[in-house]
Amino acid sequence: MNMKIAFVGKGGSGKTTLSSLFVRHLAASGAPVVAVDADINQHLGTALGLDDEAAAALPAMGAKLPLVKDYLRGSNPRITSAASMIKTTPPGEGSRLLRLREDNPVYDACARPVELDGGTVRLMVTGSFTEADLGVACYHSKTGAVELCLNHMTDGPDEYLVVDMTAGSDSFASGMFTRFDITFLVAEPTRKGVSVYRQYKEYARDYGVTLKVVGNKVQGQDDIDFLRAEVGDDLLVTVGHSDWVRAMEKGRPPRFDRLEDVNQRSLRALRDAADATYTLRDRERYTRQMVHFHLKNAGSWGNARTGEDLAAQVDPGFVLDERTAGAVSPAAAAGATA
Repeated sequence: MNMKIAFVGKGGSGKTTLSSLFVRHLAASGAPVVAVDADINQHLGTALGLDDEAAAALPAMGAKLPLVKDYLRGSNPRITSAASMIKTTPPGEGSRLLRLREDNPVYDACARPVELDGGTVRLMVTGSFTEADLGVACYHSKTGAVELCLNHMTDGPDEYLVVDMTAGSDSFASGMFTRFDITFLVAEPTRKGVSVYRQYKEYARDYGVTLKVVGNKVQGQDDIDFLRAEVGDDLLVTVGHSDWVRAMEKGRPPRFDRLEDVNQRSLRALRDAADATYTLRDRERYTRQMVHFHLKNAGSWGNARTGEDLAAQVDPGFVLDERTAGAVSPAAAAGATA
């Protein structure tokens, strides 16, 4: 099964650290992993052990958006051109779909292998928000390639897509928050720490988002009791001080199998929770939500920007599920191997 997993939380909560630990945990088990840094502050690469120079050299997905659109469009007759695609454009008959294990032009352009002591993962990054973007670009435009890839991703056995999302509740600006099987919200045991949880819970409630809280920087039972009182049964695990993490943050991580047993158990609990959501999948609802946010974005800005009625891009008979993985038209399939 291909599990799509998001890590969210306020800035400074330890969200990127925990997402990187989870990626390492999955890689150590031999599972195929694609990790995506969709945060406005691009730190996942360094958290996975890249030096600053290597992390800065990672290709930005935002800069490759025309290529991503052109590839995913395939021979879908409802999409007049790659330029008419927006970040929420859903797949339909003829679209090219993505699998985690495959090689394709999107991965060639946007993904780079990262060697971990437990295995190798593919890392993709949106690209940082620079001074040149101020006043002319919205950060959400940079995550467009990520959202398109999520919309076009199909399932394979025992695979994991892990996305380090932008801090706070910014992900609500698009439908990307509904693209995951489970969302782990990293919260410190403070009033500010649980405020993002309340925002996320309130907004996600109507969309069937599976949300679990990871309590971080927990120092004792009082912190656990506080989190339990604030978030109830949504509290899945807690994580305290880690000498392994401190060494990693200094750029000298020990072998991953030396991570403290208590934290290894917490990571296993995260994986178990993610795997358990597989039976809860409702692919028709998933596709309906994709279409809902596409129509919403089309009406608010997409139609005006492209000069087209983007509602016409919706394929009413298409459902993105395991069976559609081979539903690409012969012309699109031929183009994918050309």
